Amino acid sequence: MTELLLRMTTPDADYRSPQGRAKVGSLSGAVGIGANVLLFLGKLAAGLLTGSVSITADAMNNLSDASSSIVTLLGFKLASMPADEDHPYGHARFEYLSGLAVAVMIMLIGFELAKTSVEKILNPTEVVFSGIAVAVLIGSIAVKMWLFLFNRKLGRLIDSTALEATAADSRNDCVSTLAVLAAGTIEHFFHLPIDGFVGLGVAVFILWSGWGLAKQTISPLLGEAASPELRALIVDYIGVQPHVLGYHDLMVHDYGPGQRFASIHVEMDAGDDPLFCHELIDDMERECMRSHGIHLVIHYDPVITNDPEINRLREKVMENLRQQDPRMTIHDFRMVRGMAHTNLIFDVALPVSLRNREKEIQSRLDKALNEGSAMTYHTVITFDPEEFN
Repeated sequence: MTELLLRMTTPDADYRSPQGRAKVGSLSGAVGIGANVLLFLGKLAAGLLTGSVSITADAMNNLSDASSSIVTLLGFKLASMPADEDHPYGHARFEYLSGLAVAVMIMLIGFELAKTSVEKILNPTEVVFSGIAVAVLIGSIAVKMWLFLFNRKLGRLIDSTALEATAADSRNDCVSTLAVLAAGTIEHFFHLPIDGFVGLGVAVFILWSGWGLAKQTISPLLGEAASPELRALIVDYIGVQPHVLGYHDLMVHDYGPGQRFASIHVEMDAGDDPLFCHELIDDMERECMRSHGIHLVIHYDPVITNDPEINRLREKVMENLRQQDPRMTIHDFRMVRGMAHTNLIFDVALPVSLRNREKEIQSRLDKALNEGSAMTYHTVITFDPEEFN
């Protein structure tokens, strides 16, 4: 069914382009609206007929899902707008903003359902168990499971966290509907007034899901570190290129899906022709854009490799830092010789757990360098966050 819908609505679409993503997002939104409106109407009728607040709560959850699908549809549509004078990086972050709006809607509805459920707990009323209600709930589970598989496939197709979150929400709905069905069955056969408690549990579950989605969408808006997958795409390619001795200071700026900009420093032998190195760097930048859709800017760092004294000191520094913590690495190593002392200038990639220990690390390193040495060495260190290296 998913393949058929894709062939009918997005034939020959480039799913990496904003327009291709918009088509897939619109398909997900349209299907979600239709399916959730039908589920809402069916569950609302069943809830009113049986007097079950948990079924009504589940119906309202489906209504919130339909509203979420509308926002998702609009978000993808707005995200596909081209760059303009005021927004030179495009509008792809609308996809994140739509996810944030959905999260807020989910939490508001969850709060209202929690209030209704508490009232039912304080003033319980009999729930009428009927075959119609059972059929509606079982049908809902089947539809939601299909929506889960449908949105998960679309989310993976275009690498969309918004659609994968929608898929997870559908999967969670299956769990909550099963809980509602179990509550109705228990009340009918065992006469235990648990309907309000189950409704409250569903409301808490909705609130929890909304909060999780909010955190997921706020994180890229605030500016998060490059994901391990994106980092691997860049460094695995850069690291195997000829004449590349090392790389560091990877920074990624995410302006929304399909609009990722990155910069990285690449070390090359200072003895190589700069024009030749510049040509290699141009080729690497073009390839990252062509293969991965990443706007990559590479900074050229020439490294002296034929000075035995620099090589010896660099290795000694690296060995001492490895002894202190094997996660630390260095880059941009330079040496400024003097008559009375020599300055060693370099950057250290510092893990988060070692922050606020910079003075201790530098002191131990200085001691190791100067112990038994005729020359006095001073280290000039810039400590960088490990996630940028």
